[in-house]
Amino acid sequence: MKIACVYDVIYPYVIGGTEKRIWEISKRIAKNGHEVHLFGMKYWDGDDVVIKEGVYLHGVCEPKELYVDGRRSINPAIYFASKLLMPLLKEDYDIIDCQGFSYFPCFSAKVCSALRRIPLLITWCEVWADYWYEYLGKKGVFGKVIEKTTTHLTDNMIAVSERTKNDLKRIGVRNNIEIIPNGIDFEMIEQMKASDEESDVIFAGRLIKEKNVDVLIKAVKLVKKEMPEVKCKIIGEGPEKTKLEKLAYDLGLESNVEFTGFLGDYNDVISHMKSSKVLMLPSTREGFGIAALEANACGLPVVTVNHKMNAVCDFIERDRTGFICELSETDAANNILRGLDEGADMAGSCIENASMYDWKRIFKLTESMYEEVIS
Repeated sequence: MKIACVYDVIYPYVIGGTEKRIWEISKRIAKNGHEVHLFGMKYWDGDDVVIKEGVYLHGVCEPKELYVDGRRSINPAIYFASKLLMPLLKEDYDIIDCQGFSYFPCFSAKVCSALRRIPLLITWCEVWADYWYEYLGKKGVFGKVIEKTTTHLTDNMIAVSERTKNDLKRIGVRNNIEIIPNGIDFEMIEQMKASDEESDVIFAGRLIKEKNVDVLIKAVKLVKKEMPEVKCKIIGEGPEKTKLEKLAYDLGLESNVEFTGFLGDYNDVISHMKSSKVLMLPSTREGFGIAALEANACGLPVVTVNHKMNAVCDFIERDRTGFICELSETDAANNILRGLDEGADMAGSCIENASMYDWKRIFKLTESMYEEVIS
């Protein structure tokens, strides 16, 4: 098969769950004898098209700033979509797999699909629906309309979770939706050694508003009453970082909370997880939440938030592989303390849960889906 995958940003130049998913699946499908082309903004120097681990990376246009005032801007997606069609039409492909978010590139992919008479598949990591109003106020109606219109571009859809599948159905999708979850490199994680820098609780992800890392920091303040030497490690960058650093300072947590910033080596992230005891993921919007799986694979229970847009709740089993709390520092602190107390006994269950999501299995499911759509 000759496969075109479309998303405006490409891993590892931009780090995120969707980017990671595309890259991990693509390189394995390429290694399995297929030709895979990723189309995104050009984050590298030199030629517009480069080959990395057997995957063709197409730099469609110069990269634009993704976030404005802490929010994902629509301008980069529109700009990328406007530049995508001609590069995508240069060669013949057997199938196009386009990410549902950020919508606009899906329309360019649809035009290519129609002109070349090749199937289009759209992968959905999350559905915003009424969340658009919370995100943009009255202007959210435009986001909601564009999202719903995107669902009409093809009958071929992948959802990364049961929650996302149900959300698609809720906004009117009647097609058969295949669930293919995100994954982890379980074998690699097993072999990694723990960092010498130990911590009690850890967070890994983008520092954006929806991640609610402020709740974690406030929870650490409460945990400190029980454990004066508690150590919290926050891995990641994002528009909220300065505010979060100030919050930690204002709460007198300079010696308790460490901001590592972005860690370029993925192995370092895993090593830090292995040297911690609990992962706290207080996000109210997660299409999947790969960090939670990675933590489980490291033997860590996960504390996450009970919210209708948090798909982590779908694969974290209460009191077995983690804890589900309300979005409050008090409930978060109580569950972090439970994780610190009971985590060692939960390690086996956590690892067993994570083993079911190895990329080796996920890429084969995706490969089979491609073959089915093409046939």
